Amino acid sequence: MKDGYAGGSPQREEQQRRRQADAPAPPPPAAPAYLNNASVSPMPPGAVRAVSDFLTEYSAMGPDSEAASEYVKKVVASVRSAVAEIIGCRPSEIVLTQSTTDGVNAVARGIRPGPRAGIVIRGGAHEHHANYYPWLRLAGCGTRITSLPVDEDGLFRMADLKEAVGAGAGARTPALVSLSHALYNTGAILPVEEVGELLASRGIPYFVDAAQTVGCMGSMDVRRIGCDFMAFNGSKWLCGPMGTGLLYCRRGSEDLLEPLGIGGESADLLDGGRLEYKAMPRRLETGFRNYPGAAGLDSAARHLIRHGLEGVRRRAAGLAGLLRGELGRVPGVTVHGPDEEDARTSIVPFTVGGRDPGEVAARLERQGIIVAVREFVDKKVVRASPHHFNTDEQVLAAAGAVRAL
Repeated sequence: MKDGYAGGSPQREEQQRRRQADAPAPPPPAAPAYLNNASVSPMPPGAVRAVSDFLTEYSAMGPDSEAASEYVKKVVASVRSAVAEIIGCRPSEIVLTQSTTDGVNAVARGIRPGPRAGIVIRGGAHEHHANYYPWLRLAGCGTRITSLPVDEDGLFRMADLKEAVGAGAGARTPALVSLSHALYNTGAILPVEEVGELLASRGIPYFVDAAQTVGCMGSMDVRRIGCDFMAFNGSKWLCGPMGTGLLYCRRGSEDLLEPLGIGGESADLLDGGRLEYKAMPRRLETGFRNYPGAAGLDSAARHLIRHGLEGVRRRAAGLAGLLRGELGRVPGVTVHGPDEEDARTSIVPFTVGGRDPGEVAARLERQGIIVAVREFVDKKVVRASPHHFNTDEQVLAAAGAVRAL
């Protein structure tokens, strides 16, 4: 499928050619060593142009004209198709949101647990706020929240999960289980497929926060994961614009959710004043979406597809391994998270002796090396997160700067 929108003027065809010609674009040598892609990734030049092209063409067509409306439909259909190709689902199962948090809340606020049912999550405060606070709020409404204990890498025991979902005699079946695919602080990958098999055998709905995997874990297959819902955003590993997010909703699972809003885009008024929701994905997409952002995300996603998702995974993992190895040789530096490459993403969390991680990150940034500080169980760590466009030289420069501390 072409990277762009079907049909149109010679100008639009030229825009398509420009975006298709985009090669992987690492920052130039004089630019900072940006190693914070687990927060927000830089956009490929073609994706930046796609946002600008959308705004230019939409305005030129006349906003709210028939031509502009058709243009928006093509943009939305194209981004759904690209994202569906990456995670292995139908385009109609992709809902456009504004962030991972938006998607988590669509499920947490839309699910209707019974008075005796609960929600199972992992790690409590060890989890990312976006996949913790929405479920914690349900506890204030009387829903029982079960939080699985975790080890130093943030991993839980399957035995604890089995007990929590009622594998034991007399246990109650929860209304939903929520897990992250990979952890934002340690980079550890959770056994989401094994969990999916367990939950499917018991008929328990399953939500996955994939903010730290879609775009950096190679091609994904939501069918193998077996989840009902998966939320992720466009501005991390997919390298799209901020303010773009996606919610995968397996066909049929939309019946488990009460939509957060309703309007003409998502429902119809029938005879007798009765409202009826439209078919997915419109059922969960009332109101306007971020259409310029969708155009940019479409371009960025297709950029990754053309580059090869498996190659993206290998390159990012290799850079992470290089950084872990270099940091591991620096006296006083402790590298956290799983050692095995297959057990982690390209997130590299570390601490430098007794130094405050915030001070370490600030000093690195003054040298043009951008990292982040994140919570890790009962302490904080410096978190580096290279993507496929980073270079060996940038990773070695970051390790050298840490060594100099």
